[in-house]
Amino acid sequence: MSKQSWLMLIYKVPAEPGRNRLSVWRKIKALGAVYLQNGVCVLPPIDDHARRLKILQNDIAEMGGGSFLLDCNGFDQAQVDRIIDRFSIERNEAYAEFIERCDGFEDEIRRESAAGKFTYAELEENDEDLKKLRSWLEKIRTIDFYEASLAPEAAQRLAQCAELLDQFADQVFAAQDENRPDADAASRLPVSPIKGEGDD
Repeated sequence: MSKQSWLMLIYKVPAEPGRNRLSVWRKIKALGAVYLQNGVCVLPPIDDHARRLKILQNDIAEMGGGSFLLDCNGFDQAQVDRIIDRFSIERNEAYAEFIERCDGFEDEIRRESAAGKFTYAELEENDEDLKKLRSWLEKIRTIDFYEASLAPEAAQRLAQCAELLDQFADQVFAAQDENRPDADAASRLPVSPIKGEGDD
């Protein structure tokens, strides 16, 4: 028997109202669980998962449904690998979507640079977008229990986005310095020589 184990939630929720089934599905997916089939999902057996699945069981009961929470093992290594592959496939789908969003982020900065939009407003907007990318990647990493293959590429792309934004920021600062009016206008006036006591 393989030592790899999972928490398995088997549940059924009444068909109506449909929002209940959707709510359960969203909570399960947010935990990073994968479905083996309809109403059957698995998660690595850590305390936080067990606690949250028990809370979800209570929610399901309040909806008029029923559930079982089991601690199970893969029958053999082939079964274990198939389940881990399910996790990796879903995480790679998330990473691929993230990488695609990085493409959009980089394209936007390049368009702004080509158009000469070196303003603080554009910089602030792009900085917020980068923060969102960082937060999104961290959420994916949190539920990437088996180190999906696209994880390194996603991290590299985030670093590239940050570097590109730094370069854009330098251009913004330079452009704003060039456009800033001289606050000390008097410094541009010709300086009169100081007359000595013997001067007329």
